[in-house]
Amino acid sequence: MPVYAGGLGILAGDYLKAAYDLNYPLIGIGILWANDYTEQYIDENGRPYDVYPHYDYHMVKDTGVSVHVQIRGEDVECKVKLVDCYANAPLYLLDTNFPGSRHGWMTSKLYGGGAQDRIAAEMILGIGGVRLLRALGLDVDLFHFNEGHAVFAGLELIRERMEESGLSFSLAWQAVRSQIVFTTHTPVPAGNEVHDHALLQHMNAYNGLDYDQMNQIGGDPFNMTVAGLRLSSKANAVSKLHGHTARNMWKSIQLPAPIISITNGVHEKTWQDRRVKEAFNRDEGLWDAHIQCKKELMDYIFHRTGQQLNPEVLTIGFARRAAPYKRSDLIFRNSDLLNPLLINGKIQLIFSGKAHPNDQLGKEIISDLVKMDRRYGNAVVFLENYNMEVARFLVRGCDVWLNNPRRPLEASGTSGMKAAMNGVLNFSVVDGWVAEGLQHGISGWLLEQAARQSEAWDQDEKDLQELYQVLFNEVIPTYYNQRDRWIEMMKASIDMAQWNFSSTRMLKEYDDVFYAPALQVQQETQTAPYMYPSWEENQPQPYQN
Repeated sequence: MPVYAGGLGILAGDYLKAAYDLNYPLIGIGILWANDYTEQYIDENGRPYDVYPHYDYHMVKDTGVSVHVQIRGEDVECKVKLVDCYANAPLYLLDTNFPGSRHGWMTSKLYGGGAQDRIAAEMILGIGGVRLLRALGLDVDLFHFNEGHAVFAGLELIRERMEESGLSFSLAWQAVRSQIVFTTHTPVPAGNEVHDHALLQHMNAYNGLDYDQMNQIGGDPFNMTVAGLRLSSKANAVSKLHGHTARNMWKSIQLPAPIISITNGVHEKTWQDRRVKEAFNRDEGLWDAHIQCKKELMDYIFHRTGQQLNPEVLTIGFARRAAPYKRSDLIFRNSDLLNPLLINGKIQLIFSGKAHPNDQLGKEIISDLVKMDRRYGNAVVFLENYNMEVARFLVRGCDVWLNNPRRPLEASGTSGMKAAMNGVLNFSVVDGWVAEGLQHGISGWLLEQAARQSEAWDQDEKDLQELYQVLFNEVIPTYYNQRDRWIEMMKASIDMAQWNFSSTRMLKEYDDVFYAPALQVQQETQTAPYMYPSWEENQPQPYQN
């Protein structure tokens, strides 16, 4: 079901699957996007172009229930659809694309259109999501807002308290906070959405509140992340290092929830190859299992592109959303050093990724990678239309997983977790999850010296120097001359990742240190309003690498 975009969307799916595995009582709420985020292909000139096929979601059931949301002065009907393959963790999806609806544009393209499209979708998700639960008679103990897109649900909960219980805005807000926890996912400014108040009023997003009340919640302009922090009793970042970054980022905000760290994880049954897992458990045949995955990747690439890679050659993968801070072109910035490696068959590079449909800079990044593909022939490959299918082949079939974002902008980085639990060795900047999992020369390689020495202005150059130093002096010699050591590093990588960075561990940690304490706060507010301690009193100790 292509109702996701990038790592955050895949993480949401992994979360539901983990809840199913553990038999946790969980309800997922999302939107049934009619046209996908985007399918993105490369034209004859090497430029990305977007395709929006209309999907027939045959696995989705119509519940027969509809909810209504007032958007831009109109009554918008949202049909409630159900994905029930996860039994105890059902996924409900709101849909405005049905015969006779004039509002199909609101749930047409994920992240598509302008500000009005986004606000309309966020109102359907948040306000409509709460009304969905009420219409189905589902009794919810705790609401988890996964990123700022869901925060309009908090406005609906406040409206309910004010209208049904006669509470003042202040008391309703305090009561609602005890029901909500919030996850912030990115320190990149573009990932923390803001909206103009006049536009929110035009869209009816105030949902019965007034400007002063909305300003108290989200500021002016209305910041969705700030609103999430102020509407919740507890909040979390998605790695320990990201927690440190997020607390610094939002330290000037008044009345936020305390931000702790719960590191992301990935669903091992989805992402870890069965043959690799069995070989690791037997402590026998790991290299053979890896080579099978690698040959399958090579066959997949040949089928998709006609390019024939050599399974004997050290193969480095890089697959992510096309964003400047991820620096997908970093390894190409010293052609004098790189060219001999590619021409002489020492390394092969495989890239994949998508750019936001409206992100022209991101599309330029994709075009530059395609140029490298066409320049170096079979030594460099770009796989178009990055999705879960492409990712599965890459995180199982590469030898090395390259990750070199500008610090500290990679909040977590779940693709590296998927690679690690398949014995694909991470070669990474110290950012996100890597800072708490990887050991240099034992389970992968870290670009850490530059992190200690460089300032922001020379980070690219210092990282590039260290990247080549480690590549030439450690990665390449180990692959070609120390196969036994390479296999031991693969084992260490799997051992490090398959529990510590699994969605099973993540969900149990959410339950233990996030949900249970939040429910305790909720119980306490039934007898007396909860007085939220000051920001300083709630802060965990600074992260120590």
